[in-house]
Amino acid sequence: MSLSAMPRLSLMPRLPAATTASLPRTERPARRAASVRTVALIVASAMFMEQMDGTVLATALPTMARSLHTDPLHMNVALTSYLLSLAVFIPASGKVADRFGARGVFRAAIALFTLGSVLCAQAPSLPFLVAARILQGIGGAMMVPVGRLVLLRSSSKAELVTAMAWLQVPSTIGPILGPPIGGFIVTYFDWRWIFYINLPVGILGVVLVSRYIEDVRETGRVRFDFAGMALSGVALASLMWGIEMASRGFGSRAAALALVAVGATAAVLYRRHARHHPQPVLNFRLMRIPTFRISVLAGTCSRIVVGAVPFLLPMMLQLGFGMSAAASGLITFSSAAGSLAMKAVAPRVLRRIGFRNTMVWVGLAGTLFAGAIAFFRPDWPIALIYGVLLVGGFLQSLQFMAYNTIAYADVPRGQMSAATSFYTTFQQLALSLGIAISAASLAFSSALRGHATLRLDDFTCAFLVVGTVALMAPLLSVGMKPDAGDELSGHRGGTPVRRAPHG
Repeated sequence: MSLSAMPRLSLMPRLPAATTASLPRTERPARRAASVRTVALIVASAMFMEQMDGTVLATALPTMARSLHTDPLHMNVALTSYLLSLAVFIPASGKVADRFGARGVFRAAIALFTLGSVLCAQAPSLPFLVAARILQGIGGAMMVPVGRLVLLRSSSKAELVTAMAWLQVPSTIGPILGPPIGGFIVTYFDWRWIFYINLPVGILGVVLVSRYIEDVRETGRVRFDFAGMALSGVALASLMWGIEMASRGFGSRAAALALVAVGATAAVLYRRHARHHPQPVLNFRLMRIPTFRISVLAGTCSRIVVGAVPFLLPMMLQLGFGMSAAASGLITFSSAAGSLAMKAVAPRVLRRIGFRNTMVWVGLAGTLFAGAIAFFRPDWPIALIYGVLLVGGFLQSLQFMAYNTIAYADVPRGQMSAATSFYTTFQQLALSLGIAISAASLAFSSALRGHATLRLDDFTCAFLVVGTVALMAPLLSVGMKPDAGDELSGHRGGTPVRRAPHG
């Protein structure tokens, strides 16, 4: 069953199915599109809270270490524990939503994330903070994929492009806004407020979810894959922890390699297990769907840049350009402005050129602009640096909006929850890989040139490496059918289809 057959959220009284089906599009309830935007904004707000949290925390770690009387090097476990929690519980999110209902799980996830935030703010020691971060991670692991599932089940194909455009904004601007907000709070307030700011957003989210979102669940019997969850959890947690250790430079190299080896072994065992389980927690059979497969593979290559830029750019501006943390944060914000501009034009772009052309040509342009960061130099006009980041942010955001929408175009309704879990898992892995590849490139360049401290040329090398990986995305997207997703975008064989206005 396609997306067009999914239930749509409406704040208007329900008409009988036969009556609604007989009405022309222009005579159906006028507030349906507005209600979809409402759902998109609720989900986007929850995702913004989750996306910004980690980058706010990263800025505050040195101050938190002094307050908790801990070595700053040990504070990285506050970040890693959250990522491990995500790795273990994201794959299970779809099954949990099918079993207990998407609205109830989404609401509980927001509440759990908010509770974890409050406990983090109250932390008297590092072990307490780590435990609270794990609780936060469980909430975040359910909140992101189930929030996307809620939106998919609330949107028709005609509404999905606009809904996804709204949803794209927080995932892009959250990590960019995090460092300056975190720096401001730590400088002028107590570090504990970086967690307290989630409290009003979380409470409002619970209220709005209860008021506006339908409780849709699968009617068939849901078999929970406990063995698959254990194997996938070990695989993902070990791989991500090993990647984190290698990229951040903490722990021994032997320990990092051992974790990666354990993760790879568990992944092979899970793959064998999933072939024989009727409802595996991560369903690789979804990769047989061409639009889903290309979106996952191309999106993974592109998201490596997204994971790399917030890690590399602030360091390059501070170490290579001699800028302050505050000045570098203001420059990175320009990418967020480009992402906000994307929301207004994305439906028109997709209607004009279609998904395939967007993923190939806009993706290629976005990758080239990201690669251009490698050549930033202190003598560049500041306006030119802003311009490159602004346009690059716009192009990348449009590219990811296309990936995130086309991925679900041909997924049957009964497999939608499995698809959101699978897709979100690979998103998280790609972001971690972006950091790992960046860090490895910096270390290799520094060792090759024989200097102990990072220099501007090392950052150039790292940006070129991740840009080269990202170039695989438009090449993979060439395999997409020219008419893929036309029902979503309104594009037909190069000629946009005019839709009747809503209402």
